[in-house]
Amino acid sequence: MTLSYRLFINLIIVLSPLILLFRIIKKKEDKIRFKEKFCFFSKKRRKGKLIWIHVASVGELLSIIPLIERLERKKNVDSILVTSTTVSSSRIFNQYKFKKTVHQFFPIDSDLLTKRFLSYWKPSLAIFVESEIWPNMLANLRKRNISHILLNARITKKTFKRWRYLSKFSQAIFKGFSATYPQNIETSNFLKKLGATKIKKIGNLKFSETEIPKKNQLNKNIINFFKNKKIWCASSTHDGEEILCANVHTKLKKKYKNLVTIIIPRHVHRTKTLVKSIKDLDLRVRCHSDKENITEDTEVYVVDTYGETKLFFNISETVFLGGSLVKHGGQNPLEPARLGCNIIHGPHINNFKEIYHLLNSKKMSYKILSINQMTNVINQLFKHKKNSKLIIDKIKKLGNDVLNKTEKELNYFINKNEI
Repeated sequence: MTLSYRLFINLIIVLSPLILLFRIIKKKEDKIRFKEKFCFFSKKRRKGKLIWIHVASVGELLSIIPLIERLERKKNVDSILVTSTTVSSSRIFNQYKFKKTVHQFFPIDSDLLTKRFLSYWKPSLAIFVESEIWPNMLANLRKRNISHILLNARITKKTFKRWRYLSKFSQAIFKGFSATYPQNIETSNFLKKLGATKIKKIGNLKFSETEIPKKNQLNKNIINFFKNKKIWCASSTHDGEEILCANVHTKLKKKYKNLVTIIIPRHVHRTKTLVKSIKDLDLRVRCHSDKENITEDTEVYVVDTYGETKLFFNISETVFLGGSLVKHGGQNPLEPARLGCNIIHGPHINNFKEIYHLLNSKKMSYKILSINQMTNVINQLFKHKKNSKLIIDKIKKLGNDVLNKTEKELNYFINKNEI
């Protein structure tokens, strides 16, 4: 353990009363359950074999929900503990009704607290998801000979450089994992260089991700407006991409008189500026926040609210994912693909390039470089009726394949640690 890391953790503990008070005021901590981070647990450990899964937040939690459901059906797994660091993830967890699984907040990564955590929960197997690496916890797992794996591992070029800077420190950490399962080739290569010895690529668990249980739906006024319209959606757009999409609309409306383009900007505070830019193209624009006053001649519908993106994916035939025509790295395409949408994207997709490559190879997504290309692709997709079921079935198959491989790998460790 590096001296700087020890000093950092000790400083966190000393300052924790002030930090926690600030975070509680900002509603970033649970004002009752924050004590779990100091190993004052709110749940009792069941007797028998316990599998522990640690995730950072909501995204990682959703990716392992199907895996939890499978583990719950295993007779030789008595209980499952899920830990995370954010309040939002605990709220999402509570929307699922598990029989064997409980949630607690991950403790501060001090030597004392991690020892107390492990002494209480006594996991037979510890699973860390994506990039959740906590040195003290991992060191104490090794000392107790508890199998621990890095599942759906993801290491970016930026984080790899940081780990390489602490060469001896990182070698000890990554070599200590019982197994690592990278979600892409880049991470696999990074893991090798960082000292991991047992590396196996079994796919990306995000393909098997489930939807958050939701009852929300568009109101009748909006549903009636979009009825019998030709719809496409541009989501998570950045500055410069909205005007490009508006120009595509101008070209397409010559052929489709009932065309509506839905634009969902990544940052809604830009709404006023982008609406003005679109109106300058002589297009009729309406914002979602003013949905009660929507008129039949609306051509571009700007969603200037948060949390409703999926509702608009559900009514769209085709989705363009922003952050890809500008150098932002793209957005995760699995959410609209899982809902049966055809996906269009630009060249800048470094954050999710392997997922896009797979979707491209199965003709579920299409790369474009210009206004004309986007216009032509959307036109071709409009000509052929959207086959949502086919797209959804392909995603489900990919997800099940990854789940099956993951379950097989976990079975080895679960059976190995029979009590």
